[in-house]
Amino acid sequence: MSARAWAAFATVSTLWGIPYLFIKIAVDDGVPPAFLAFVLVALGAAVLMALAWRAGALGALRGRGRWLALYALFEIVVPFPLIAAGERHVASSLAAIIIAAVPLFVALLALRFDHAERATGSRLVGLIVGLVGVVALVGIDVAGRGDELLGAGAILIAAVGYAAGPMVFKRTLADLDPRAAMGASLVIAAVALAPLAAVDPPSAVPSTQALVALVILGIFCTAAAFVFFGALIAEVGPGRALVITYVAPVVAVALGVTVLGERPGAGAVAGLLLILAGSWLSTDGRLPPPLVAIVTRLRARRAERPVERRSHPMNAPSAWTSSWTTAAGSRSSTASARLRR
Repeated sequence: MSARAWAAFATVSTLWGIPYLFIKIAVDDGVPPAFLAFVLVALGAAVLMALAWRAGALGALRGRGRWLALYALFEIVVPFPLIAAGERHVASSLAAIIIAAVPLFVALLALRFDHAERATGSRLVGLIVGLVGVVALVGIDVAGRGDELLGAGAILIAAVGYAAGPMVFKRTLADLDPRAAMGASLVIAAVALAPLAAVDPPSAVPSTQALVALVILGIFCTAAAFVFFGALIAEVGPGRALVITYVAPVVAVALGVTVLGERPGAGAVAGLLLILAGSWLSTDGRLPPPLVAIVTRLRARRAERPVERRSHPMNAPSAWTSSWTTAAGSRSSTASARLRR
């Protein structure tokens, strides 16, 4: 991947690892899932449409209405409320981990809809390794409780939507300005979610903490993240773009531990390592350009060290020989002087 693609990858991975924490904060405060989804989508739509209008990019949307609606359905309308509903029953880190199955759904959908995105070779190995990491990270906790199974099932359906959405975007919307395409998709999603939000509004005014969570979710985790995500899909395709779902759980687990006090076990540590390995392999085993530069420098330094070690022993005998020769010459001169006497 190019440096631009790696920058977008890192940004989206971070911005989409954060939401699970703030969604958990909001739903635990009593914000209904549909209302939460509507608010963050409406905020994101307002920001992106203003930016797209200022850039003069809205005209290109003509004739793309049905594809924008289909993308909005798969990527926003279905997943957002389901993830919020699921997090009523499962931990924020677990929600992010379940979403990490998205690349596998992409591989399955690609068998029918996008042959170019079929995972083969090292990419297939990476996806399998990543899935093993997801299993290790989840552990066996979900199997014991019905409410957790319900929450995990809702999030799994959201993962299918997250897999289908980018495939639609790549085939029909990738040539558009990401601000316009994502902004219009968010507007459509906001219209679709408005009736659900009206039916189930909050029973009380959300707390300051919940309101801050909603603002962060709308502006950063929706508006900004969708712009970078659109650019990433256009650059590398949906299969590789969705490898962010292997990195986002790392961010989500870290936040769950430090902020919410969640305590993943030893399996989580192994899972994180496997997820990172799977992410690396799924991007053809290539490192980001900055890391390539660091690795190159380290290799250069290691290559220099043996030369320095060899040069010292090689020079030492000549110095010792020179010293021995000088001493021998001195002794020879002294002996000659004695003979003269």
